[in-house]
Amino acid sequence: MFWKRKSQPADTVRSGFAVPIGRRVYAIGDIHGRDDLFAELIDKIRADVAARPPAQITIVLLGDLVDRGPQSAAVVERAIGLRGDFPDTRLLIGNHEECFLAALGGDVRRLRYFMRIGGEATVQSYWRDEVELSDASFDYVADRFGKMVPQEHVEFLGKGEDVIEIGDYVFVHAGIRPGVPLQKQTLSDLRWIRDDFLEDVRDHGVMVVHGHTIRSDVDEWPNRIGIDTGAYRSGVLTAIVLEGTERRYLKTDGLAEAA
Repeated sequence: MFWKRKSQPADTVRSGFAVPIGRRVYAIGDIHGRDDLFAELIDKIRADVAARPPAQITIVLLGDLVDRGPQSAAVVERAIGLRGDFPDTRLLIGNHEECFLAALGGDVRRLRYFMRIGGEATVQSYWRDEVELSDASFDYVADRFGKMVPQEHVEFLGKGEDVIEIGDYVFVHAGIRPGVPLQKQTLSDLRWIRDDFLEDVRDHGVMVVHGHTIRSDVDEWPNRIGIDTGAYRSGVLTAIVLEGTERRYLKTDGLAEAA
């Protein structure tokens, strides 16, 4: 589902948010199984790095690498490989990674929920079995799915972070509970919160960069910036680029959904 971008509130909060001098941050929104777009955006980031003065480069993946799109396994593999070119690549655990990891344990109820929220595409991307996924029972899938996911993928996703702080910016998957200190935020809010965060216009003391909630374009407010542009359907995968007090965006070209 896509939500239209709301108009900006009249009141403003502090400005001049910055990352440390000499550092450049590229934060990538929800990929959701679109490895084609992920590859395209990484190429744009490489070109951007080459065209600009040297800097300490940080890549932040905002979570929800998996589900909905058809190439979740390939997305995770590419994310793991990014550290070869960008050693400071960091991953936030999104709600879809949370459900993915929970579904690997063989619990049928957790698998059913995971598949209901878009995980069927993820299971299909890893599925290697004589029985077609469409013909398999939930019990059968629950028993075999965890054995098909490479341990490297499980460890990579399981070691993801929940909050990343860089200068005046805080990166989370879904958002924060307004009025609650960062160190006291719950995992459920960091990975799942929506309206209570999105509709709150107070100064958080930092600029919060997040994904999780789809908008038709970058959702930039005085206290938060949402960059989930619904890549799995729109073909637009977005990265925010932060350097000093500068803020700009890189986007893919809106390709139709991959087969």
